[in-house]
Amino acid sequence: MTSLSPADAEQLRLAFQRCRDMDGTLNDQLRAYADASRKVFPAYGEAVDRLVARLNGNGGGETAPRPGDAMPPFMLPDESGRLVALNALLESGPVAVMFFRGHWCPYCRLNVRAVVQALGRIKAIGAQVVAIVPETQEYTRQLKSDAGAPFPILTDLDNGYALSLNLAIWLGAEIQHLLSYQDMAKFHGNDGWVLPIPAVFVVGRDGLVKARFVDPDFRKRMEIDDLLAALEDARRGKLSFA
Repeated sequence: MTSLSPADAEQLRLAFQRCRDMDGTLNDQLRAYADASRKVFPAYGEAVDRLVARLNGNGGGETAPRPGDAMPPFMLPDESGRLVALNALLESGPVAVMFFRGHWCPYCRLNVRAVVQALGRIKAIGAQVVAIVPETQEYTRQLKSDAGAPFPILTDLDNGYALSLNLAIWLGAEIQHLLSYQDMAKFHGNDGWVLPIPAVFVVGRDGLVKARFVDPDFRKRMEIDDLLAALEDARRGKLSFA
């Protein structure tokens, strides 16, 4: 099967709801959804496996900023059009800079939801979160609304900032064909089929990366407990892990 029928789409919607509501860690939920998705749409799961193997073979994301590196600054518009700068955010404490693929991605929706649920603990550390996606503001607003996210979700149009961090990847013709039911050109304002590798950079008030999570396999994300530990270390001025 190389296309997604309405019945299959409904099965995936129900699988997402089950995984969203299940007990367990974020990656437990992500694995459960990946398994369910592979059963419903095996061609896509196999294509993703090949994409991940290609990216890993080419060192995808390896040259992104590492702990101890200065985090390149950004100034990007949030969902309301207000410009948000990294330097301004850091005045209040450490920041988790998080890259997501988009509002349409179920793995990203699960990830954002888990971060929202942890915001009380994040704020108690004295830290904050900012999300970056390659979508226009119409869709960053949708992601923010669907997740109930109080933190800013910024538009990195044409993946300019992600490119500067060596995170932007072309999905390839096979994935483009399998995801043709998604209107990526409308979501992104272009038809390039380029997305960021989902990533997290924990940045200290000194502007240095204290910890990072970069994995070309978008089905895996930084665990919330690891994020909290990295933010606590950043508050104390400690480097964490790559």
